[in-house]
Amino acid sequence: MKEITVFCPATIANISCGFDVLGLALDAVGDEMTVRKTAEKGIRIKKITGQDLPQDAEKNVAGIAGMALLEKSDYQGGFEIEIDKRIKPGSGIGSSAASSAGAVWAMNELLGQPFSNLELVQFAMQGEKLASDVAHADNVAPALYGGFTLVRSYNPLDIVSLPTPPELVATIIHPQIEIRTSDSRKILKTTISLKTGIQQWGNVGGLIAGLFKNDYDLIGRSLKDYVVEPIRSILIPLFGDVKFNAMEAGALGCGISGSGPSIFALSKGMEAAKKVAQSMHETYSGIGIPFEVHVSRINTQGVKKIG
Repeated sequence: MKEITVFCPATIANISCGFDVLGLALDAVGDEMTVRKTAEKGIRIKKITGQDLPQDAEKNVAGIAGMALLEKSDYQGGFEIEIDKRIKPGSGIGSSAASSAGAVWAMNELLGQPFSNLELVQFAMQGEKLASDVAHADNVAPALYGGFTLVRSYNPLDIVSLPTPPELVATIIHPQIEIRTSDSRKILKTTISLKTGIQQWGNVGGLIAGLFKNDYDLIGRSLKDYVVEPIRSILIPLFGDVKFNAMEAGALGCGISGSGPSIFALSKGMEAAKKVAQSMHETYSGIGIPFEVHVSRINTQGVKKIG
């Protein structure tokens, strides 16, 4: 196989209580990417559609992630990449992670899968470092593993796949404003109180237990963020209204997707998720900010071949 086309899923990171350690992959939103082998060494990005992004491989997250893989590979050739970019940068649903994860997954397939998913996460994290100044894994891990993932440790890197309750559906509203991850990280506090930590740890444990037990009520009770949301929410217009109305419409829980501005909700069943989508649409209509609303099942496969 000399060429492959893949679907690269959007992701929701943090999932309220799990800053930098929890994430999930979406099924209805993502990029497409074609990667092909070349005799010439190095990474070349031949075409990008959908967004105005740099084609210089050293300035593009897909290129940086691919270079990290090539550095550890015995392969003496190179790769060309074409990206159909459907996830807007700065959206909060893993735009850079989709490009980074998609590139290294496709290259690994073309090389006969010499690297594990854990190694691919490490390569893709280098793309995330270019995008946000921090090599975080909470987006690239679910993009590569699929479903829900926990980054148990960064040093050494330890990724845990978590179960996906079958009726869980995500709803996301993406206001068409950009919040750069690197900027949104700068406003966060570097310390928290012991009381706040205890509240947050309880919710992380509760959310993971709820995923294992298919306990939707426990999942909902655990989708609370005492650390990041109180600070970052001020950057997102009508965040409080969207959250209140989503919960009134039947969501299990609602919070900031990644660094924002996207807001996510999790619901039990597609019907409830669509009601939440309608509430989000009504909340944002008429305020002069363009937006998109997505309803998606959880993607349990991650990056996948489509051609």
